[in-house]
Amino acid sequence: MAIPLGAARGRSSQRSAVLKLGLPAVGEQLLSLMVGLVDTYVVGHLSLAVAAANGYDRQIALAATGIASQVTWTLITFFMAVALGSTVVIARFVGASEREQANQTLRQALLIGLAMGLLSLFLAYTFAPQLMDLLGANAQVRQYGAGYLRISALSMPLMAMLYVGNAALRGSGDTRTPLKVMLVVNGINAGLSLLLVNGYLGFPAMGINGAAFAAMSGQGIGGLMVLATLIRGRSGLKLDQLPRPNGNLIWRILRQGLPYGAEQFIFQAALLIFIHLINDIGTAAYAAHNTIITIESISFLPGMGLAVAATTLVGQHMGANQPQQASESGFEAFRLGAIFMGAIGLLFVIAPEVFLRFFVADEEVVRLAALPLRMVGFAQPALAANFIFSGSLRGGGEPKWPLISKMLSVWCVRLPLAWLLVKQFELGLNGIWLAMCTDFAIQGTLAWWRFRQGKWQSAKV
Repeated sequence: MAIPLGAARGRSSQRSAVLKLGLPAVGEQLLSLMVGLVDTYVVGHLSLAVAAANGYDRQIALAATGIASQVTWTLITFFMAVALGSTVVIARFVGASEREQANQTLRQALLIGLAMGLLSLFLAYTFAPQLMDLLGANAQVRQYGAGYLRISALSMPLMAMLYVGNAALRGSGDTRTPLKVMLVVNGINAGLSLLLVNGYLGFPAMGINGAAFAAMSGQGIGGLMVLATLIRGRSGLKLDQLPRPNGNLIWRILRQGLPYGAEQFIFQAALLIFIHLINDIGTAAYAAHNTIITIESISFLPGMGLAVAATTLVGQHMGANQPQQASESGFEAFRLGAIFMGAIGLLFVIAPEVFLRFFVADEEVVRLAALPLRMVGFAQPALAANFIFSGSLRGGGEPKWPLISKMLSVWCVRLPLAWLLVKQFELGLNGIWLAMCTDFAIQGTLAWWRFRQGKWQSAKV
């Protein structure tokens, strides 16, 4: 249901509204990331006997799953764009009390999402080895990563329904239902991963393919659950008829979502070059980098969840013609995000090895990753600003600014600086992460500056 907008006037009321939406969204983001966290944990503690029987060691296993997951996330941007667009447009209609228009938007979003999911499945399954090559995988990593990718990609159409359906519910002001769905997704993924990777309780020891099968099963069932929920009706949204294409609504969704998709695609394209730089350092460096990324995602959770709340609240307030409350929602979400993420970052600075050893048992990986993880700890306020103010801008109908700022910062700062620090100054993985943290600081500053300007308040959705 929608947040009562008229009541959200004072700072305490704004904080309550942000937390009401944001905390379940943080939980949902945690559970979304848990799929990758569980896979990294289980693969990082892969039985040496199982690894040897499958022809690889732990470093190869971590690199194969990491690169395959990177390919998956690149393809997921197709329907993540639709998901973001549906959140923004539905939030506007809910704020304006136009529920039928919100339901029409839901139907169109699911239709586009299904098409994107099928396209992603085709690309991942057909071109898995070539996609692994694009990220610089060596022969062994390419072989095992392609198998992992093909298995996990089987759920992509239903994964699209999961992402788009949950995003639509968030736009209506319901962040609890997506949280419940992701609890089931993670229960299935965690249970099957623990049983299938090393072969416990009589189940076959499938190695990294077991982790892929577990992720595919959990996300596929999650997609079915979201569709069943929407068919029954939840939070004012109801999928009560088969969708028929509506050009106007499709364009409104894509106009808001495509810049986000382009933003993510440009970012993922930059990562292709980035990963080549890391792979040139060595397999252990890539395994360390992938582990840092996994742990870093923990610190993202408050920012990502509160960005969801900011997108929804800013969109609903603008739909109700309340620009001042929309602005206050964005700034209050940032204040809370900076506090939460700063606290997590402090732990990274104080004890990075504790986090690293939880996920991997390889001491060389721990040694390489310790200093970069400390850098991530110091970058938390900038990351909070980037996530939350970018989400606020999207909710306000200005999706192009995050795209422009990311394109400039990633391609004009992160990549050239990383090349300089790695190739010229030979700083290895430390140089990679110094360039990344510099990029974080620039993007956060630009997002804050643009939101503070207030030009988004005159944007049309």
